[in-house]
Amino acid sequence: MANVARRSLPFRIVRAMIVILLVLLLLPYLLTPLYLVARPVSTLMLWRSLTGARVERNYVPIDAIAPVLPLTVIAAEDGRYCLHHGVDFAALREVMEEADDISEMRGGSTIAQQTAKNLFLWPGRSVVRKALELPLALWIDLVLGKRRVLEIYLNIAEWGPAGEFGADAASRHAFNKPARDLSGREAALLAAMLPNPHRRSAARPGPGVRRLAGIYEARARNSATLADCIGRRTGL
Repeated sequence: MANVARRSLPFRIVRAMIVILLVLLLLPYLLTPLYLVARPVSTLMLWRSLTGARVERNYVPIDAIAPVLPLTVIAAEDGRYCLHHGVDFAALREVMEEADDISEMRGGSTIAQQTAKNLFLWPGRSVVRKALELPLALWIDLVLGKRRVLEIYLNIAEWGPAGEFGADAASRHAFNKPARDLSGREAALLAAMLPNPHRRSAARPGPGVRRLAGIYEARARNSATLADCIGRRTGL
């Protein structure tokens, strides 16, 4: 009997590990409906809090954010936001064709994908993370809808060099004003920061950030139809 018990121990360990893995994989899908009303935090915010690093975030509903900022972020990050269902497969295919491997991929991530990564996954580029990210993006787009996904993204994106998360903290840090008072130019400067808030500054923008801001500001002015899918008047 002792031999049988010893032989069954590795099996029980493997079974327990499989159960734990399945729970971890399913947990984001179970949590997503709660975010229809709850105010989520990102995995990076949680990690910084656990390690004692600074976290500044003031969650604000999308109606309390200047309408120009959501439109400018869409224009900068995901121009086909209102046309896909969480994953822009056409853009993803183009990026994959241009890259030799996953580590060289640039762009192609939708706002829903970035929201899925920020809420449930980890930074960096890997086949595993991308494989987990894609179905999650489709799920949160289906369950939460465009408007709510965008609101969550605007409130959990890392947006500053010292633990600033979300549009309101970013606006106050860069311009000493709440997000509801942003101008079109200020919104474009914040959008230009998003890919790398540790090296880009909206308060003291370099030539590259100013150039990108000009492009994004022009795109936002030419994208009034985006307001239809997020239920906002543009104010542009």
